[in-house]
Amino acid sequence: MICLDTNYLIRSLIPLTEEAIAVENWLVSREALCIPSVAWYEFLCGSTEEEEHLALSLLTGGILPFTPSEAQVAAFGFRALNKPRRLRVDAIIAATAIVSKAPLATNNRSDFEPFLPHGLELL
Repeated sequence: MICLDTNYLIRSLIPLTEEAIAVENWLVSREALCIPSVAWYEFLCGSTEEEEHLALSLLTGGILPFTPSEAQVAAFGFRALNKPRRLRVDAIIAATAIVSKAPLATNNRSDFEPFLPHGLELL
């Protein structure tokens, strides 16, 4: 399973982008794609109903919930990074990928690199 960040999902809906090609290749190889619920929320805030339906058709692994397990991992990572406010949502996304043991596909690698020592794998 591969976890998608908001920006990666958005770009995957644009034909012939690197992200669209990667998503197509993953789906052809039967790789399940998922998204953390907070990233899904971010996506929905700026998407149309048509984009929502298209995105859902790609998310064969579903929308991953934010449970107490993810909350604990997110808080630990956030505290370990000295609580930078700009990384609050990224901590939730990273924790969801870590708990689900899924690598995260993102275009904002620098935002997520601080979470690598905590078990995050980036694509």
